[in-house]
Amino acid sequence: MKQRIKRAFLDTKDGQILYRIGGEGASLLLLHMTPRSSDEFRELAPILAQHRCAIAMDLMGLGDSDPPPSVYAVADYAKTVIALWDELGIQAGSILGSLAGGYIAGEVAAAYPERVENLILCNVLGFEAAEAEQVLKKYSEGFQVKDDGSHLMARWLARANYVGRGALNHRCVMDDLKCLGSPVYPGVAVANYCLAARERFRLINCPTLILSGTKALEPLEKAGLAKAENQHWLSEVIPHSKGVELEGGTLWMMNQMPEEISQIVVDFLDDTGA
Repeated sequence: MKQRIKRAFLDTKDGQILYRIGGEGASLLLLHMTPRSSDEFRELAPILAQHRCAIAMDLMGLGDSDPPPSVYAVADYAKTVIALWDELGIQAGSILGSLAGGYIAGEVAAAYPERVENLILCNVLGFEAAEAEQVLKKYSEGFQVKDDGSHLMARWLARANYVGRGALNHRCVMDDLKCLGSPVYPGVAVANYCLAARERFRLINCPTLILSGTKALEPLEKAGLAKAENQHWLSEVIPHSKGVELEGGTLWMMNQMPEEISQIVVDFLDDTGA
């Protein structure tokens, strides 16, 4: 039976962070991609909570968390993870990060190795310098409000070919709208960090699973933001990692394929003894 997930807020000096929590036992923190929120794990968290204490937080500047007072670096987001764990009395736990959330998860493992037992990096795509610059420009500008409301249709159509025109796309658009008129802070942080991540991630020593979807690269490759030949960097800098490719998995596979993903994640954590 799926476990109930409750919502709560963490107070920090820079504002409040919303988090969702459910289940008992060893903790597994879920970090979402940009510009989503912890809603990315709405389907997955209740399944994982049958096996562990599943926690999903809205990164500051997205979802229902407050925007930070200035643009955070990835290291600042990593500190919010530690602050949440400290608040919950978690000395060490596992982290699953999706794309931007994966970059943050990797930094937590690199900067606080004693706190991270296992790491799961999902669709953490690699970018060249020029591509990272495009991502930085996009997220620094953010989503702008248009007087004629055309921004609403633009956000609806942005991923309709991949997500569909139904409820999931509506949820994605709702996340977009929560950061209208301001920079998409986590996107800016990750764009500034992604090239440095190649060296930072060499410091990761914990058991690591690299989980990717066979269709995850498609929208970014089509937009000229990422290339297939640059997607082997994680296994190169974390040579002890294990790789799993999920057939048909997209950037939104957390919502689309929760049963399959939960099985992969639980098997990995069981194998490591977590």
